[in-house]
Amino acid sequence: MKKRVYNFSAGPAVMPEPVLQQAAQELLCHGDDGMSVMEMSHRSSMFTKIFDEAEANLRTLMHIPDNYKVLFLQGGASLQFSMIPLNLMQKGHADYINTGSWSKKAIKEAKKVGEVNIVASSEEQNFSELPQIDAAKMNPDADYLYIVTNNTIYGTCYPELPKPPAGVPLVADASSNILSRPYDINDFGLLYFGAQKNVGPAGLTIVIVREDLIGHCPANTPTMLDYQTHADNGSMFNTPPTFAIYMAGLVFKWMLDNGGVEAMWETNKKKAALLYDYIDQSGFYKGTVTNKAHRSIMNVPFVLPDEALNKPFLEQAEARGLVNLKGHRSVGGMRASIYNAMPVEGVQTLVDFMREFAQSHR
Repeated sequence: MKKRVYNFSAGPAVMPEPVLQQAAQELLCHGDDGMSVMEMSHRSSMFTKIFDEAEANLRTLMHIPDNYKVLFLQGGASLQFSMIPLNLMQKGHADYINTGSWSKKAIKEAKKVGEVNIVASSEEQNFSELPQIDAAKMNPDADYLYIVTNNTIYGTCYPELPKPPAGVPLVADASSNILSRPYDINDFGLLYFGAQKNVGPAGLTIVIVREDLIGHCPANTPTMLDYQTHADNGSMFNTPPTFAIYMAGLVFKWMLDNGGVEAMWETNKKKAALLYDYIDQSGFYKGTVTNKAHRSIMNVPFVLPDEALNKPFLEQAEARGLVNLKGHRSVGGMRASIYNAMPVEGVQTLVDFMREFAQSHR
């Protein structure tokens, strides 16, 4: 069997080895149930136990209060670009902050439902930093303020959450940094994330939404796009992504067994500092985020001094078991995604390789 590599993919991404090992052991037969999770009816008592434990552990990890619904959905984060305005645009206008590709796509979909006010944007800087926010540009009567907490492509992350006007809910896409750092769920009206970066395999999207924000869709809203449908049916209106939920549940349990979000946060800061500190002092590599205060601890983009070096860098990295380091086409260079499941040893191995490569190509 081939040795596992260090996978720096932005998503689907690295998963904790103990989780993969447990899933492998249970793939044919889960516990005493006599079948694989993939074969279970989503309405069976066997799967209900798996589902309930997954939700309970997520609530524990994030300290989610009872007045928030946790919905296990499909359609990826991209479907939420439409579901959010359909469910929350009661007055017909919302504020958005444009910090990259995913917020642009969300803005495009929201404009099909109502009026969108772009409070701030860093598009002119190719999203290499977060934009300055003028509170005076926020609409105190907006249905919500929408942000992306962490920008996977550009490697930016809010050091502190923007504060909307009083009474305006904060809505956030946290797909690429959920569970990597503590957030107070009470700061959000709605927080959502695709699973395939820090939670589990692709196919599952989780929406955490305050109860008072659901149940207000127009009568002509498609049934499957109404949060109330899923809240009323415990995420079981249709067949949910059962195996992805099971895998997410294993990840939540792994996190609880290893100190929870707070412990992940401390380790993630160490991993990011290890990589950023080397990049900054190397005199060879350069981080692409122009404001260091806006750097993500999950996604680290950087460039080499000559684009001609990109191909040999990637080839030699792969030979060392360091894979999926190619940057997004809109930024270029490299990108190392160092999610919760990436061990410190993986980041140290990357830094050691980068140092050797720089020494031989100066």
